[in-house]
Amino acid sequence: MTNELDRTILELEAELRNADPAERRQIEGELELALAEREMLVAEQEGWATTEPPF
Repeated sequence: MTNELDRTILELEAELRNADPAERRQIEGELELALAEREMLVAEQEGWATTEPPF
């Protein structure tokens, strides 16, 4: 999963470099979500975060 997510992030970064102003906001939003998802996955793997409810 993380390899696919990393690839998606790299593709979005490349698209962002070549995006026109109309596309830029959409790509930035997609990139922000992908980065947050990767950060959450890493946190779960390292035991910093859990998807379990606190009760």
